[in-house]
Amino acid sequence: MVRKRICLVCAEPATFDAFLAPHAARLGADCAVSVVANGRPRTAASVQASFYSVPLARSISPFRDLAALWQLVRLFRAERFDAVHSFTPKAGLIAMMAARRAGVRVRVHTFTGQVWATKRGLARWFLQQLDRLMVRRATHLLADSPSQAEFLVAAGIVSRTRISVIGDGSICGVNLNRFKPDAVARREVRAELGVAAEARLFLFLGRLKRDKGVGELAHAFRELAATHAPVHLAFVGADEENLQSELKATLATCADRVRFVGVTAQPERYLAAADVLCLPSHREGFGNVIIEAAACGCPVVASRIYGVTDAVDEGHTGLLHPPRDVAALTECLARCATDRGLVGRLGSAARARAERLFSERRVTDGLAEFYAGIFPPDRKS
Repeated sequence: MVRKRICLVCAEPATFDAFLAPHAARLGADCAVSVVANGRPRTAASVQASFYSVPLARSISPFRDLAALWQLVRLFRAERFDAVHSFTPKAGLIAMMAARRAGVRVRVHTFTGQVWATKRGLARWFLQQLDRLMVRRATHLLADSPSQAEFLVAAGIVSRTRISVIGDGSICGVNLNRFKPDAVARREVRAELGVAAEARLFLFLGRLKRDKGVGELAHAFRELAATHAPVHLAFVGADEENLQSELKATLATCADRVRFVGVTAQPERYLAAADVLCLPSHREGFGNVIIEAAACGCPVVASRIYGVTDAVDEGHTGLLHPPRDVAALTECLARCATDRGLVGRLGSAARARAERLFSERRVTDGLAEFYAGIFPPDRKS
């Protein structure tokens, strides 16, 4: 039987590296996989797939977007894919429009969070219309968390019967062999950061952006550090909005206990070294870093928002607070700073839950089963 041809589309190569490479590898066992991104992913050599570079900018750029649309239409027509599957909002809209125009029969989009969730007024309405247009062009819709699916239904973006979730959520699950408790990495990273073994290390891991709540985290940690001496904070990730100077100014009174690491190719080392992950985000589709931390035995303090509430079993694997609420965030950090037994219990429960619900194998097998339902193995081409 001729293998079905599936094309995965995302804007940034880093998205493929972080989330889609396991899906490409798993789907490649049954299908011929191609990948479209704005450049070649770092992990391309490790996956049996064909790669195509198309200028899919993450931000709105009308002329570049139109050029990318027609480039995709030509590519889809030439390659005659059986399915096109897009991820992230911008790539999703262009890919679904192009696939529909090119006559691709199966058009799948996975929602990984809504840019408009924190917008107001005309901007929110306009971005919602773009999502509705994408929905009309897709034949199948997935969300990477149950609460995100409910949010989309409540907002009138999609009907309940048209959207589903793989397993218990997450875009790709977590590699339990890579993300795990690691005493050696814990000692090494803490030595690199100048953090004593008995000190409490809080960690932010991700892109430094305002909607990730890094400003609120800085203010909360400053309050914590004023009354709790053995606490440290590390920011690990790309500074996409040039916030480091602003954050340093906020944290000036405790600068000796704050580190800015920048981008890392080994997030698992920092998660193994940390006592608590902090994700005070304003919006998330799921928050995959939460289950990566959980797999390392590191609990989380995070915002009580859709997506995150699926990744965290509140009170059992982490603590949640209202978004943008510095006082509540400070209180959660203080609990973790003073109650070592609490952090240990949360971390153990988090690891067990990650193993049970969010293993990479479970999620990638789930997507493979999704495609098996669309393309039954006994179907003749």
